[in-house]
Amino acid sequence: MASNGVYPNSIVSSLPKRFIKLRNCLRFLFSAPSSNYSFKLQQKPRKASMSTNSIAQEYVAASMDSFRTSIPQSHGSLLSGLDDVMTGYMFGKKKATEVAHSIWKNVVRKGDVVVDATCGNGFDTLAMLKLIGDRTHKGRVYAMDLQKNALESTSSLLDQSVSPDERGLVELYALCHTKMEEIVPQGDSVRLVAFNLGYLPGGDKRIKTQSETTRLALEAAAKLLAPGGLISLVVYVGHSGGR
Repeated sequence: MASNGVYPNSIVSSLPKRFIKLRNCLRFLFSAPSSNYSFKLQQKPRKASMSTNSIAQEYVAASMDSFRTSIPQSHGSLLSGLDDVMTGYMFGKKKATEVAHSIWKNVVRKGDVVVDATCGNGFDTLAMLKLIGDRTHKGRVYAMDLQKNALESTSSLLDQSVSPDERGLVELYALCHTKMEEIVPQGDSVRLVAFNLGYLPGGDKRIKTQSETTRLALEAAAKLLAPGGLISLVVYVGHSGGR
């Protein structure tokens, strides 16, 4: 590292591409000229080489420090507690969804309304429920998917994981995510809309998200989002459904 605290380009370029993409995604997040946030992560399995591990660990810490000092103070809370999960993602020990969940924790509050635009096997839906649920039962998770087996998997996971009262805070819809405005009650402000783009793990790989419907769904999400809300995307770039 140079005396001014900046890593040479030769070292930066040797880091695994997944971290460079993550760093750039975070920079985009905090440069967006909006009171709302949009966060995108790319997921493609990759292992870091042993020769870059120590450099990368230092680079994660240095980058996080740089982000904290350069972004608006009102955005800074989104980075809280991300160092470990980002390092784990860098080395293939954490999934992109785990990074996304960590960011959600800094945005979503108890009693909030959130939308899972692609519920899949239900893990994002469950994570959202844990964030919004409390004794007041005012929060709500609206989750949707076009595939019947995705909704069945999500429902089964919720039944096994939470109490009946908590389960009642989730509404499942067999619906395209372009239609999310139809299921969120008028006047409700949504704190988080999450997308997990690609195909259903364990399902028919021929059925996958499409760019045009995703674009329309993002436009719908932007209309529903509360000030300070977050649109979160995890995309799988190993095939056309996540590009």
